[in-house]
Amino acid sequence: MQTMSDPYILEAGVPPVEVYRRLRTDAGLSDKAPEAAALGLAGTWFGVVLHHEGRPIGMGRIIGDGGTAFQVVDICVHPAHQGRGLGRRIMAALTGELERRAPATAYVSLIADGPARFLYEKFGFTDTAAHGSIGMYRTMRGS
Repeated sequence: MQTMSDPYILEAGVPPVEVYRRLRTDAGLSDKAPEAAALGLAGTWFGVVLHHEGRPIGMGRIIGDGGTAFQVVDICVHPAHQGRGLGRRIMAALTGELERRAPATAYVSLIADGPARFLYEKFGFTDTAAHGSIGMYRTMRGS
């Protein structure tokens, strides 16, 4: 997934816990406790890590039950590398894997923060409210 003029390498997998936490906070996402991150990363259905000059600078994951429900999570790119279509590359890899392996009747969801919604719309995601559903969430204690 790299060309001679492209300094970015996108690889399947998940980063180690500390790299995961750094990628999230560098991109302005909330931090996760190391124990929670380890459990979550182990439950990844499919993930990708984006590297620049050997250093992880972005990632994305899909979690879910493998059959009926999936959620796209942890899409992030370090701010110094944003605006170069890298989020699109991450999403293309994730949605490509969903199209290859997820059952046709699977429900795929995500939470779009701010203008990221415009990226996700390019991959077929729409507002749940448009279909009579409202996205909801709950944080656990200390979150």
